[in-house]
Formats: sequence, structure tokens, C-alpha cells
Amino acid sequence: MPGTVLENLSGKKLSVLVSILLICQLVCFLVGGFMASSPAGTQGIYATVCYDESAGTTDKWFTSENCKRIDLQNEGETRGLSPKNLVFVVQLPLSMTPGGFSRWQQNLIGVLQIDLVHIPPLMLDPIVELTLHAKLGYKNEGAKEWSHYASAVEKRLMDCSGDGSSETKLDGYAYSCSVVPLFEMGSLYHDFYILNLRLPDDNGQNNFKAKIDDIQLHIIHMNGGFTMIWMIMKFVFFPIVVATIIWFWRRVCILSRTPALLEYMLLSLGGALAFLDLPIEYLTLYFDMPFMLLLSDIRQGIFYSMLLSFWLVFSGEHMLIQDNGEKNSLKMYWKHLSAIVIGCTSLLIFDLCERGVQLRNPFYTIWVTPIGTNLALSFIILAGMSASIYFIFLCYMIWRVFRNISIKRTALPSMSTARRLHYEGIIYRFNFLMLATVVCAAVTIITFIFGQVSDDQHNWDDGMDDIDIEIASAMYTGVYGMWNIYICAMLMLYAPSHKQWPTEPICGEHGEEVEFSRLPTDPSPNEISSLTSFATATVLLYGIDGTRGGREGHVFSPFTHGSNDVLLSARKVNFAYHQ
Repeated sequence: MPGTVLENLSGKKLSVLVSILLICQLVCFLVGGFMASSPAGTQGIYATVCYDESAGTTDKWFTSENCKRIDLQNEGETRGLSPKNLVFVVQLPLSMTPGGFSRWQQNLIGVLQIDLVHIPPLMLDPIVELTLHAKLGYKNEGAKEWSHYASAVEKRLMDCSGDGSSETKLDGYAYSCSVVPLFEMGSLYHDFYILNLRLPDDNGQNNFKAKIDDIQLHIIHMNGGFTMIWMIMKFVFFPIVVATIIWFWRRVCILSRTPALLEYMLLSLGGALAFLDLPIEYLTLYFDMPFMLLLSDIRQGIFYSMLLSFWLVFSGEHMLIQDNGEKNSLKMYWKHLSAIVIGCTSLLIFDLCERGVQLRNPFYTIWVTPIGTNLALSFIILAGMSASIYFIFLCYMIWRVFRNISIKRTALPSMSTARRLHYEGIIYRFNFLMLATVVCAAVTIITFIFGQVSDDQHNWDDGMDDIDIEIASAMYTGVYGMWNIYICAMLMLYAPSHKQWPTEPICGEHGEEVEFSRLPTDPSPNEISSLTSFATATVLLYGIDGTRGGREGHVFSPFTHGSNDVLLSARKVNFAYHQ
């Protein structure tokens, strides 16, 4: 009965395969480091102040070309004007950008920075409540008129601070105020955008006891160069992953046994990765798809939940500890998997509460109130803590795997040379694969925490100067490539092998290396790995601590399918041992 490719592949072929995978991983890092631009870019655009003689009763679009400009720092121009007469106009992108936005830039985030100055003897409150009447429009290259995109009346809270009391502050003293999130758009389908912003003083609104000196809009967008590299990688990885999944499952279906739990998990993980690799973003170049941010988060969440679940099952299936002879199923892992499902579902609900609403109102954000801000920060902190706890628990499970394997290795010196070399090679390869799994898990958890913090950093930072969006492209392309390479490697190495165990010698007549395969005395047709068959037999023959005379019926294998099959396998192995 053949085992897995990991067991049967010769050392030379395995070295070549690992070398190719490492080279691919290095290429993914180099592509991001030397070919791709930074993932995100930013622009700071000062608003043009326009005079509206209708005091907000008109639907006219105010632009920097067709309005009467007002200089807020000139008291002669502002004397006698009401806040209703002022419209703050921001045209996106900067006028120096030829052709406007590119659809390769994918999405747009707007963050508002309002500069306030002191008016003696008034004293600014530490928390300023803003009421913003915002209207967003668009037009494409060659169009003359602006079209309506979205409009809303939103409230924002702004933290301000200043040194000294109102008596010690001079007229014109500048307060230090935090930035406030204004809008988030899931697509950049049009070439140009315009923002008309009003801060009326009706019913006591915007009475913050200070004078507006200036308003600046900071926009954050994806860089087109990075998006191109990202899509190229998806176009390369997607067919490779799909082909690997088909090849893996065809090999599983050829066997006479039913697929094992680990094989089902590998198939599901490959499907989640293929869904993540599917280059749907390419459609945004031809269609307006504002839901793409939400869809990307859902795809990422499905992949994360499947990957985290796979690692738990993968380590659990190789724990080599089970007190009964029943076939393993997901029911055995319900406690571990339920925690992952609850965590991912919570993040999905949090995402739907914000980006789901933003499909209709891009000005909406959950960060507008102290309760919403605390709730959002709690979700992010809880997600980071949960990811860290998960990694610690995964390391504990893998440590138990190594510990149990080391106990089983005490039986190797008593075996024949062929059997001992066979299992030593398998254990060495498996240990290397488990270490690679730990590294992949650590990088994934770090990237997840870092991504959660960086995605919402602009919502709580005090100023745009503190926001670092120059994240290394090599990190994104490297981690993305690592996921694809690792999962493809798992599908290839854990696929059933077609190689058969040769005659007794490990080396041929001229000393050539012979590929590993399942021993003829390993007749367990329902196990996908010789390692688990070896663990079952050694426990039955030698006991938990490796001494001969183990307790019969106490099975230590996760791939056992019934106690009768285990006892039959143990008797056959015992017969081979005496021979």
C-alpha cells in the first residue's frame, strides 16, 4: 500500500523540490522589494473656501474655477459672513495629476484635518463636536458637468489641546486637533471627484468657540504599480493552485479507501486559497464595483479561518494520542474550531457594520462616537490577543507532537535496519515540515495583527504626521507568496504516492538511493501516513514510554479506523518484529 509523497520521495528529488519552493519564495520577496511601489500613497489637499450667496439653498456644485474665493485669514473678507455662506471645496486628485485617478488605484480614503485658532477670551473645549454637510461628486475625462455620487449630514468628534489658559493665549494661537475620518470609497471607477463641505451653525451646531484657519483633506489610495504586481501574482498563482488541487484529489480518489480527515481539510484549504487567488479585482478596471473592499475582506476571512482550522487539525492528527479506535472527524475538534468560528464571525459582523453600510453611504464610519470607537478598538485588540493565544496554543500542540514522536523513536533501535532507516527518514522529514508550519503560522499571525492595526490607524491617530503608510511591499508579496507555496507544498507532499516499497535493501547494488515507501508489513489501508502506523504499532508493542509490553487496546494513532483493524495491524507488525 503506497504512503504519501512526503514519505516515498527520494532525498535527491525532495531536495530539488524544496529548493524550487525556496527560490519561488525568494522571488516573491524580491518582486515586492524591487519591482512594486509602496502599497499605498497619500496626498494632502487644502480646501478652497467659496462664497455661497444662497446660504446653502442651492444644489450648485462649487469648484475652484467658478466660485468667489474667500481668504479666512483676511478679516475684511470674512466680516459679516455667516458659516452658511462658506463652502469648502476640494477637487480630487491634485491638479498636477494628469488624467485624474487610475482604476488601478482601487479605493480611496478621505481624512479631514481642521486647523483651529484661538479667539480671546473664549476657550476651546477639549472635545469638539462637528456637524458636517458633505456632498461628493464625480466626472470623467472630457465631461463638463459634475454628477452626484453621495451626500450626507454626519457628526464627528475632534480632540483638541493647547498649552496654557485662555488669558495666556494670544489671538491666533493654533490649537492641536486630531484628524477625523470623512469617507471611504470601495472603488475608484471615475477620473475626478469633488467634495463640497459645509459647517453650518444652525441650532447651535459647530459652536466650538474658535475660528477655522484652514481645512485640509488627506486622501489615501492604493498605488497603481503595486496593484499591477499584485494582480500579476494572482494570475500566476491561481491556475497553479487549481491544478495542484485537481492533481491531489485525483490521487486521493484513485485509492480504494475513503479520504481521511486531513485530506478533506487539505482540499478545503486549497479551495479557500483558490478563492482568495481568484483575480476578481481585474473586473474593477471595466465595472464599478464599490463592494470590492467588503468582498476582499470576506475572502480574506474565509482563508484565515480555513488556514487556522487546518493547522489545528494538522497538529491534532499527528498528535498520535487517542484513547479510542474510532475514526477521526471534525467532531473531535469542535472546541478548537468553535473558537475560530466565533472569532471570525465577530470580525465579519464588525466589518459588515461599517463597510456594509458604506456601500450606500461612504461617509459612514463606526468611529464617530466614543462607544463606537471603543467598540472598534476592542475588536482590534481582542483580535490581536486571540491571534497571539492561538499561536501559543498551536506551538503547544506541535510541541506535544514532537514529544510523542521522540517517545516513539525509542523503539527504533530494536527494529531491523530497513525498518529503522525507513522510519528515521520519515520522522526527519515530518519534523522539518512541522517547523516550516510553525514559521508560516508565526508570520501569518504577525501579518494579521499588523494588518488590523494599519488598516484603521488613520481613525485614531492624532495627526497624519504620525501615520506610517509606507509599508514594505516585500512584506505583502512575500507573505502572499508564502501562503501559496506552503499550501501547494502540503498538497503535493501529502498526496498519495504511487511508489511501492522495493525489496529489503535500502540501497541498490551500486549504492544508489532508493525512494521511501510503506513497508510490506504496514497493511493499514485507511492510513495516509506510515508515521501513524508506526506510532500505533510501537505503542501496542512497547507502551507509552517505549518499553516492551504496552497496554493492548490503548491506541495512540489519529488515523485508526476501528479497534479490530488496529489489533490486526499490531499482530502483523509483531510477527514481522519477531522475524
